[in-house]
Amino acid sequence: MLIDKRMLISGVIMIVVGFTISWYLAESAPIGKANMTDDEKLNLILAERENSDFRLLSGILFGFGFLLILISFGARKKRKGGAKKIEKKPSE
Repeated sequence: MLIDKRMLISGVIMIVVGFTISWYLAESAPIGKANMTDDEKLNLILAERENSDFRLLSGILFGFGFLLILISFGARKKRKGGAKKIEKKPSE
């Protein structure tokens, strides 16, 4: 086979998990309101920062999954009976 199935499957799983987490974080983004106190503003800024950081991590997970899929197409096990290197003796 030309592909490594375990790497391909793990890459697809990482992409699905990364996409799902990104979608969830985009849907549950913190929203401010009018007439907020200073504490509420600070908590909103911290929640936005935390949401942004988690979106970055889910993007990295998505990227690693994509990288694993690409690597899986080139990573195959070498066979024992493969082509052997033949060295020719130089002519004298």
